[in-house]
Amino acid sequence: MHIFIKGVWLGTISGFVLGFFLWSIEELFHLKVYTLLLNVDFIPLLSDINLTIVGEWFLHLIISWAISLVFLLFLTKKSRTNRQVYIVAGLLCGGAALSYFPLTFLANKETPALFDGFAIVTWMIGHVIYGLILIIYALKGKR
Repeated sequence: MHIFIKGVWLGTISGFVLGFFLWSIEELFHLKVYTLLLNVDFIPLLSDINLTIVGEWFLHLIISWAISLVFLLFLTKKSRTNRQVYIVAGLLCGGAALSYFPLTFLANKETPALFDGFAIVTWMIGHVIYGLILIIYALKGKR
């Protein structure tokens, strides 16, 4: 399968799992982490467009596809150890998880407070789950 197709597939699966996890947290605890995930109201060109939930999801998936594609490109360069797979997945997902702070700070919509401990922990857990999906995919391919 072409690497681009694999990246879209992996990004879609991991992006949906992350989205469902954060949506569940928002529904159960009324904590706006799912809203934060899909929020683009601070981006100048996009803030003028009244995006539907489908449009917001598509933008979320574009980011997820990009992360997955970078991860897959790393895997194709040469033989990688499990440790290297963990490190790269951790760096990619850790970077995405740290987006909590600028996204919260820049948001115009109601999102969690910048230093809301529960929101930060659930955001981080969601991104760890995302990273685990990347790792499982990579290690499954090594067999």
